[in-house]
Amino acid sequence: MWVLLSAFSGAPTKLAGGLIIVVRRRAAVLGKPVGHSLSPAIHNAGYAAAGLTDWTYAAIECDEPELAEWVGGLGAEWAGLSLTMPLKEVALRVADEASELAGALGAANTLVHLPDGRWRADNTDAPGIATAVGRSGPVSAVTVLGAGGTARAALGAAAQLNAGEVRVVARREAALAELAPVAARLGISLQPLPWSEAASAVAQADLVVSTLPAGVADSVADEAAWRRGATLLDVIYHPWPTRLAEVADAAGVRVVSGLELLLAQAVGQFEQFTGVPAPVEAMRAALTTAASTGS
Repeated sequence: MWVLLSAFSGAPTKLAGGLIIVVRRRAAVLGKPVGHSLSPAIHNAGYAAAGLTDWTYAAIECDEPELAEWVGGLGAEWAGLSLTMPLKEVALRVADEASELAGALGAANTLVHLPDGRWRADNTDAPGIATAVGRSGPVSAVTVLGAGGTARAALGAAAQLNAGEVRVVARREAALAELAPVAARLGISLQPLPWSEAASAVAQADLVVSTLPAGVADSVADEAAWRRGATLLDVIYHPWPTRLAEVADAAGVRVVSGLELLLAQAVGQFEQFTGVPAPVEAMRAALTTAASTGS
């Protein structure tokens, strides 16, 4: 006699006595607000392409005070969580352990449910930036616009790319000061700069990463001269193109949108959650469709 059971790990398995375990696995992106997230489209397309028919991925609203209790109540069916603002720092306090990178950055965008029930924090944003910009060798000079949470990931990417010089430009001195210990843990030399030097810092970089909200970098776009062969990653993807992206493109700069980062960090999470290679092109196609339709 064959009986269908609901369970939470591994592949469908025939047990003694003729029982079949039908796997049910779950993952989600948490944040507030999170209804606009394109992550469900990316991950669910990946599950379908990889044949993981019993996997689902959703978007769930969760704020900082709620995260610890929420994670603590999850069952074994949960494989992992993607974390967006404002949860990336508190995730480290919720996790039972953290990767070296997440610890150095002081931020995690990923929680992986380990087989023993513990949660491991990681950061796929930093390697995602390095992947998105398509650099495999050392970068001579990196300029980061903005000093918020995504700037931490940009510093992690700069470290992975063996950047010779790293400049961070921001309006708030306090935010710049908070990045100093991050740079020290990553082993990179950081030059904090006031906003008045943003255009100059852009002109000196062969990789510029803008982590700023829409419109904030418009003044830089109109003032900066670009280094020949430079690359710009603007983490914004809506509205697109930004003024910064338009001007950089007109100057012959290679421009990368935030969609590439969104895809790259999701690929890293997919592989940690599932343990199988990510079907990148299927995930890319789903992201492109979702971004164009707004769903």
